[in-house]
Amino acid sequence: MSLAKELNKQGNLLFKYRGTLPLIILSVALLVFVLKLQAPNAFITYHYYAFGCLAVALFGQFIRLMTVGYTPNLTSGRNTEGQLANVLNTKGIYSIVRHPLYLGNFFMWLGLCLLTQDLWFTIAFILIYWVYYERIMFAEEAFLIDKFGDTYLEWASSRPAFWPNFTIWKSSTSNFNWKKILLNEKNGITALFSLFWLFNFIEIGITSGSWSLKPNLWLYSMVVSMIYYILMKVLMKLRLI
Repeated sequence: MSLAKELNKQGNLLFKYRGTLPLIILSVALLVFVLKLQAPNAFITYHYYAFGCLAVALFGQFIRLMTVGYTPNLTSGRNTEGQLANVLNTKGIYSIVRHPLYLGNFFMWLGLCLLTQDLWFTIAFILIYWVYYERIMFAEEAFLIDKFGDTYLEWASSRPAFWPNFTIWKSSTSNFNWKKILLNEKNGITALFSLFWLFNFIEIGITSGSWSLKPNLWLYSMVVSMIYYILMKVLMKLRLI
């Protein structure tokens, strides 16, 4: 099998199970975090540092919102069964980068990894993310080349794959779809705030020896995000949105 075919095969397999990587990252991040808290020279996460990590993660979520909100249905999304693209996205954020969703995911998970305050774990995450998603992007582009041919090749030739080039921005001709992001991004938003609360809860529990729920900003943020998630699920169940 040629290298191109092998990369395409690996990419399609990883695309199908790409929800697994966050679970692995989370498990290892929690382990690293707990071990560092139990070390003799255990650290305490300062509020300004935690808020900085949250800002990095929210920046990634913002990229996802700007991507999903301006794209047509059956293009950018969370499907896992296979590659999907009814039209080629070329405006808005897609005018400056070919894979904005994976750029957004990177910053979301980078913010979480930074919470561990472990340099080597963060570097390992970056390298694994690079290898993992490079193959997924390869498979996606092979699919898009096969479907859109020269139209895709011409567009892709002047757009970077991952790091945006803001000098070539072209405004989107579509209206921002609030309904789409409210429905499609509820999982990511709820998971983000829940995980930041979880890290804070574990840190307080280990350092103070008390595992009771203590009202703070992280707890309130998680509760609000969960209410939002439940509300969206109910509205979808009742077909009101």
